[in-house]
Amino acid sequence: MKKADVLDLIKYHYEKKEAEFRNQTLAIARDFDKAGDFQLTQYIMGLISQSDTFVPQTEDYGENLVPVRLDVTPLPLPNTIMNDLKGIINAINHNLGINKFLFIGSPGTGKTESAKQIARLLERELLMVDFNHLVDSKLGQTAKNITQLFHEINNLPFLKNYVILFDEIDTIALDRINQNDIREMGRVTSTFLKALDNLSTEAVIIATTNLYENLDKALVRRFDATIDFDRYSDDDKIEVAEVILNHFLKNFKSAARDMRLFKKIIKSAKSIPNPGDLKNIIRTSLAFSDAKEPFDYLKRFLKSMQNGKMPSIEKLHELGFTVREIEILTGISKSSVSRELNEANNE
Repeated sequence: MKKADVLDLIKYHYEKKEAEFRNQTLAIARDFDKAGDFQLTQYIMGLISQSDTFVPQTEDYGENLVPVRLDVTPLPLPNTIMNDLKGIINAINHNLGINKFLFIGSPGTGKTESAKQIARLLERELLMVDFNHLVDSKLGQTAKNITQLFHEINNLPFLKNYVILFDEIDTIALDRINQNDIREMGRVTSTFLKALDNLSTEAVIIATTNLYENLDKALVRRFDATIDFDRYSDDDKIEVAEVILNHFLKNFKSAARDMRLFKKIIKSAKSIPNPGDLKNIIRTSLAFSDAKEPFDYLKRFLKSMQNGKMPSIEKLHELGFTVREIEILTGISKSSVSRELNEANNE
């Protein structure tokens, strides 16, 4: 990045030239990406992306493709997964025909959000396959719809401007051997395999699944790379939760920040949820919190992390919370907490 880039950025901002400002910011983000600073690139792209980005209303995507909004929610990922995503972007940019990617893992591990991030970093629109329209109960119709879908994909104007997302591809591609309706499932899966084999080299496809073990193995082999998202350690999940909380707290000025206590609450759970679930719990805790009580969201968060039950003072003490922390989480004064704990110890 050159000094002139920064000066141009400031100039475009003050002249209110939104398009030029955005293009310059994208150029700076690409420079950081080329320099290997993928996280900073991700942060910049998240800042400039709007919730209604990349959804032009005049485009005709066909009957089976739906544009996806690329929101600005942060996407913190373990370095192992982050490096894999960077590798995908590099592979696409090299134009070597490596263009089909399968994201596997439990719900809430960031598969779909990562597809959005890749589209954003590639400066492409993300189009999602509408399975509600694709799957039909009429015998043989789903296979015909799949053929029509890939015809639409291969004939998209400026195909290199898009990423195609098959979210939860298991909807149409479960193992043919283990299905009750073997004939119909076999027809659907065979049609899908043939369509993948004839896919334009300009297309980029990302498929996600929570049911990798049940996918047809011939389908799995058609993908150029499979990325496993079930690689979060507990420390990774805690780090993700901290990023998510800081993001949401920007809109809750009256809420108190106590990251030490927040992390302690997460560690107190028998099993730390996946990032997607953590995000929902954090957002709900903040949304339902009392604006007059700065720590109310932490009380609600604790209850959610303890399976909907607020632990007793004695249980909180067993979990390692200090007297001060117990006061914050229960609203009971420190003196009363100490007295109750002493009485429990003397019994």
